[in-house]
Amino acid sequence: MAASSPSPLATRLRPFGTTIFAEMTQLAIANEAVNLGQGFPNFEGPAQIKQIAVETLQSGNNQYARPWGDLSLVHAISEHQERFYQLTYDPLDEVTVYNGATEAIFASLIAILNPDDEVVIFEPYYDSYRASIAMAGGRERIVTLRAPDFSYRPAELEAAINERTRCILLNTPHNPSGKVFSRAELEHIAEIARRHDLLVISDEVYEHLVFEGRHIPIATLPGMRERTVTISSAGKSFSFTGWKVGHTCAPAEITSALRTSHQFITFCNSGPLQPAVAAAYRLNDEYFETFIAEYRARRDALCAGLESLGLGVLVPAGTYFVTTDIRPLGYHDDLEFCRMLPSQVGVAAIPNSAFYENKDEGRHLVRWAFCKTMPMLEAAVERLKTLQPKERA
Repeated sequence: MAASSPSPLATRLRPFGTTIFAEMTQLAIANEAVNLGQGFPNFEGPAQIKQIAVETLQSGNNQYARPWGDLSLVHAISEHQERFYQLTYDPLDEVTVYNGATEAIFASLIAILNPDDEVVIFEPYYDSYRASIAMAGGRERIVTLRAPDFSYRPAELEAAINERTRCILLNTPHNPSGKVFSRAELEHIAEIARRHDLLVISDEVYEHLVFEGRHIPIATLPGMRERTVTISSAGKSFSFTGWKVGHTCAPAEITSALRTSHQFITFCNSGPLQPAVAAAYRLNDEYFETFIAEYRARRDALCAGLESLGLGVLVPAGTYFVTTDIRPLGYHDDLEFCRMLPSQVGVAAIPNSAFYENKDEGRHLVRWAFCKTMPMLEAAVERLKTLQPKERA
């Protein structure tokens, strides 16, 4: 393109360049570092679930799937919601399958936002939220979750609501902080949504990764099922993140709107994988109990290792991420710290300021993923022992 040509990137997307995950993963690869940055397991999900996918592929079921989800899967998701949360959804009219929770979030926002409608989000936020809002033509209003407990100030949430507010985008269990929103917090958010007639998009992909307390879907609270889009994903619950099978549960009228956008984004998801995911959602209690016990052990091991190094560890109540305060070791810039780690220490992590509009709130925080095997976590901690405290100027 000529030097005077306008940028090919639309104005609304210019604030969003290469993701921090791509940058840190590239640094990890270049330096052969132990990658505790991007959140994907370095192990396989249940063998019997994978075998079902293989058999489905070989059976010849390789054409377009039902746009709203394979019948076996939407029924399994409906059963799952009733089994765990006593929430009843019609599998045909209220459950929809997408190419991962990321598409479900984007499709939901595209479906419900008019130009300049506002969405309340909490920071730190999953990085696709703001980009999805921008692509949908909306605007975000940000409420800060403040370390160390990542609570929000009720008055700040109240002040973020105005006549342009269309919905609240909630994430619990929360990435990157590991926070699990309390019942009192959810009741406050629900009361605001009811009072102002707002929708809630609730990203609950870590629903089965709660170590302290319990996960409460906001749709279970009075008056909230009819105004909530609940989003989850098989990737996090069954360790098949590459399959990209996410879903929404929402009232029929809202679901109809979501499907209008979904059909023009991806139309349908991978057909051969959906019967396997259906079987995963029907796994017995032992699977889910073992799943959480193994992740709790990983969490505790990494937290203990990071604490032994002198970092300030903010132990997560959920998800598979732990946040640390780097200031006890004399570091004050998370991006500088994370760019240094792969080459000098041989470990990769994620700077939390990437998840904040107000960078100062997260500049001293770093996120580490523990969705890894114990040997990998132990190797990371061993390498981190070479990390030297930074001399204060």
